[in-house]
Amino acid sequence: MATLTAAGTVKLFRKVVNGAKTDRTQVRRAPDQLAAGDVLMVTRLDLLACSTRALLNTLATITERNAGFCSLGDTWADTTTAHGRLMQTVLDELAEFERELIRAWTGEGRARVKERGKSLGRPFKLTPDQRQEVLARREGGEFLSEIARSNNVSSSTILRLST
Repeated sequence: MATLTAAGTVKLFRKVVNGAKTDRTQVRRAPDQLAAGDVLMVTRLDLLACSTRALLNTLATITERNAGFCSLGDTWADTTTAHGRLMQTVLDELAEFERELIRAWTGEGRARVKERGKSLGRPFKLTPDQRQEVLARREGGEFLSEIARSNNVSSSTILRLST
């Protein structure tokens, strides 16, 4: 804390650690308190975010507010300098690349599952015969709740079938 005060900190947010539990509400609240031109300072990056994705999301929030970010323990993480902004841009692009890879991998996985003839998503609650019966009962004017109760499903399941 003395380091932050010496660096010119005006308002302090504390991360409270109590045994195995960590309260991050103050940390999550800090970027929302920033105004244009403010700089959020931390002594170490791990105090601000517990993952790279969380760090990048927090940095994006700070940037949207036209504020800066500085980690006293990590000199490369200072968005108030040209080098720090360059590092943030590189990290943002790496994260985007990683998201694209994940999208590609999941798309390929879905395609392989479909090729094997398997369906994606939750299994149907009703068999094809039950679905036909439900549609016939709906056309006959029966109430959704009655049909749902007799098939042991919710009314919304029956409603989705008839649309």
